[in-house]
Amino acid sequence: MSALIEPLILYFVLFLSASVYPAPPPDLIPFSLSAELTRTFFYNIPSLALIWYILLRTKSFRAWGAGISGLRDLPSLALTFPGMILIGVTISAVSSFFPGIPEGPRVESPENIPGWLVLALSCLSTGYLEESFFRFYLHRKLEDHGISQGKTVLVSALLFSICHIYEGPWGCLNAVLAGFLLSFIFMRFRSLHGIAFAHGLYNIFVYAAGTIG
Repeated sequence: MSALIEPLILYFVLFLSASVYPAPPPDLIPFSLSAELTRTFFYNIPSLALIWYILLRTKSFRAWGAGISGLRDLPSLALTFPGMILIGVTISAVSSFFPGIPEGPRVESPENIPGWLVLALSCLSTGYLEESFFRFYLHRKLEDHGISQGKTVLVSALLFSICHIYEGPWGCLNAVLAGFLLSFIFMRFRSLHGIAFAHGLYNIFVYAAGTIG
């Protein structure tokens, strides 16, 4: 249990407190350039800096295996991105057969190039933030305390799903399945950049798919 004290404190401060709304969010959230910029520079980047400050107190980027992205990150990127799309598309298709189960809020897509550029920055920084914590930091923290890989994957996926509770039941299911996929790929390749970049690209894809639809 002691292995979870620091991770749970970080999880509550960085993710859970920001995800549990006192009231249900609206079904459609308008896209706001200022809101995305604020979230990116006053939440995503500071939270990411805090996680890596904690990690870098003991080892360097190179020692953690999180140096400059290179060819070794391509296999995890190539597997993660289509895998997350497959999960998302499958859940979307299945949810259409269960209209009684509520869906989470939908955020409008940008209407111009500056909006898409800001959104891309927001999505990519979110991908790096969540993968730095849920896979890179949490996996290594639990493994260093002798927690088995199976339990580590389960804890990581469940915590990842809970902080998406505002997206409704289908969003939680999508998050837990994606969490398992991301954990397995991270354990296989130990690549932060591959899964983080794929995660960010998937978030962008969700907005683009909504525009096309």
